[in-house]
Amino acid sequence: MRRRTLLTGLTAGLTAGLTAGLAAPALAAGTGAAGRRVLHVRPGDSVQAAVDAVTGPGWTIVVHPGTYREVVTVPAGAAELTLRGASRDPRAAVLVHDNANGTKRPDGTTHGTAGSATFSSAAPGLTVRDLTLANDWLRADHPDVTGTQAVAAYVTGDRSHFDNVRFLAHQDTLFADTTALDAFDRQYYHRCHIEGDVDFVFGRARAVFDTCRFHTLQRDVAFTPKGMVFAPATARANPYGFLAARCRVTSGAEDAAYKLARPWVPSYETTAWPSLVVRDSWIGPGIDAAAPYTNMREAHPWQTMRFREHGNAGPGAVISAPQERPQLTPAEAAVHTRRTYLGDWRPYERP
Repeated sequence: MRRRTLLTGLTAGLTAGLTAGLAAPALAAGTGAAGRRVLHVRPGDSVQAAVDAVTGPGWTIVVHPGTYREVVTVPAGAAELTLRGASRDPRAAVLVHDNANGTKRPDGTTHGTAGSATFSSAAPGLTVRDLTLANDWLRADHPDVTGTQAVAAYVTGDRSHFDNVRFLAHQDTLFADTTALDAFDRQYYHRCHIEGDVDFVFGRARAVFDTCRFHTLQRDVAFTPKGMVFAPATARANPYGFLAARCRVTSGAEDAAYKLARPWVPSYETTAWPSLVVRDSWIGPGIDAAAPYTNMREAHPWQTMRFREHGNAGPGAVISAPQERPQLTPAEAAVHTRRTYLGDWRPYERP
């Protein structure tokens, strides 16, 4: 199913009278029960206008059911911001746009990968919950564009927390990054659904994915692998990169069509030492169990990276060639936990 059709269908019947464009904001402001400042965004309003109306830390923006076609950028100054759907169903409120890396701006330049994101945040202490963040740009609609990365969310900033959020795109869905090359910004994803095809969870953040679902899409190509779930770019000085724990990896493609990961060593950070641990998770048949990892560039073979597994199950987790699936020892597994990765920040203990 084409992405735009899917997104429109998600909110059909949930709200009526959605406008085709974005009207001038008619934001309803108030004070929550705990004294927090609250803004409400409804169909016809702009989510970005609500973000722009935030005047300091600690605001909450409530997004009511509807589809909001716009690009939203949360600046670093909007610290401790909460952006949440009015419904607990993340399908009810959808934030979506369709820029790609190679999409041209009015001045003739292109957006680039990070600039293609529908949602971007550099704010420390950000919380997002009960929303869908999507990029519905499609390769088939733009055969002339070679920069096909189209990001749903580009996240930097320490203590970024996503709960019950759906991230939908194709290539480079979730860019989990840091504010600077030498920053170890922490991110926590809980009960999230993340789907795509090529490198759709990537970046250099210290990120924990707890009880999340990663879903690989069917892709109309003749070659395999059709794509990869993870492409970490962890800085060498950072002891921890991506941790996926108690997660599920499912697929809409045929068996063994996808790799679990490949390392990303960016041209601007050639000392990167990508780190990924997948533990206590169910890996479905869509992942090539015999050889779940591959290289992005031969100069940086995955075998030299910090890729490990522990306690996984499912047909995509079968270990037929141990050298292809490095495992944590029990002592190492005791270290690779959300508590170790996130340190003194414990969003998983919030009520």
